[in-house]
Amino acid sequence: MLKCLVPLKKNLRDRASQRLIGLLLVLGPSLAFAELPTMEAPSRGEGSGLIETIKNYAYDGGILLGLLIALLSFLGVAWHSLTVYADVQNQRKTWKDLGAVVGIGALLVVIIIWFLTKAAAIL
Repeated sequence: MLKCLVPLKKNLRDRASQRLIGLLLVLGPSLAFAELPTMEAPSRGEGSGLIETIKNYAYDGGILLGLLIALLSFLGVAWHSLTVYADVQNQRKTWKDLGAVVGIGALLVVIIIWFLTKAAAIL
């Protein structure tokens, strides 16, 4: 007789835990009185209207994109330099090849940063 009550007891416990979890999911967000952080103004200021504010945020996005391009170019040069260094260690290339790759790569990164600086002034 007790064996037939065990599934019923387990079923009631499962339903009670499901209702408790549901109640916590419904009331949980309202109990956490956290405030969202305020949005920071763009680097050029908020501007006099909505369009000018959007332009200022777009400018900040363009600067961020330029930094990403500079980072990717630096990482590309570093990766290629490491592969050439591995080829030097395996005696497939010479130290002169590594010097050329590092020198041209450094010049390329400097030129990219210079162009991005000029582009930021145009924006």
